[in-house]
Amino acid sequence: MPFDAIVVGGSFAGLSAATYIARGRRSVCVIDTGSPRNRFAAASHGFFGQDGSDPRAMIAQARAQLATYPQVTFVAGEATDACVGEDFTVTLATGETLHAARLVLAHGISDVLPDLPGLAQRWGKSVLHCPYCHGYEFAERKLGVLAVSPLSAHQALLIAEWGPTTLYLDGGAMPDEATCARLVQRGIEIEPAALAALSGPGETLSGAHLTDGRTVAIDALYLAPRSRLNGPLAERLGCVLDEGPFGPVIRTDAAKLTTVVGVYAAGDIARAPHSVSWAVADGVTAGVSVHQSLAFAGLAA
Repeated sequence: MPFDAIVVGGSFAGLSAATYIARGRRSVCVIDTGSPRNRFAAASHGFFGQDGSDPRAMIAQARAQLATYPQVTFVAGEATDACVGEDFTVTLATGETLHAARLVLAHGISDVLPDLPGLAQRWGKSVLHCPYCHGYEFAERKLGVLAVSPLSAHQALLIAEWGPTTLYLDGGAMPDEATCARLVQRGIEIEPAALAALSGPGETLSGAHLTDGRTVAIDALYLAPRSRLNGPLAERLGCVLDEGPFGPVIRTDAAKLTTVVGVYAAGDIARAPHSVSWAVADGVTAGVSVHQSLAFAGLAA
């Protein structure tokens, strides 16, 4: 029997959407791989009532609460394809197919990290993306921003709010004259040399090794890497993608409806910038929109 809705992705956005669909007494299936984007971080910050909580524990608690609704089904696995016919068909990596009247894409994104020795093992701990999520914990320490895009200078200007900051150009081009003037005005140092490696005990960061032989003391390094969608479903369904500041973003309206009728998208795949709070809010919006689209289907205008 088809579900009223399938939610692809069981993290903050997906579970929030599924909760509101279930509370509307509609059947919903949540497909999840168990690999949320923030699994590398020990704590999530800035979320109402949960500041400093383990994000995996937060997801587990939300999942346990959602499981109490009889309308909810969980499927552990990867959704590899989707198509539209009389309803939506989602194909799993196992070859199994599931059907639903509505579809919510909330499968998230992955960060494409630079190939710099010592960076990946510290991602989410002392090599970071968002200062609002992880800046307070490194306040007034030696901070750095790795230049990976034209937005990196802007990121450095922001990071300076938390402490003394160096913009590491990593052998790249010097910012334009106006940007350099703003960096100087904020007291930001510019390091033009390329980075060879990062080091420090365990997952902490203490040194940035440059290709000219120098080692610079540093406590936290920020960067805004490119991202990719976790899966091809949006493209397979024909959803329009826009180029966001960090990578592709699924286009949605205020109701989180994509350009394909009946397909909604929520969380990092459908917005920039990103945060747990925005993911939850977008998931709620998508869930409510799905339920109302079902509730009012077929009624006279």
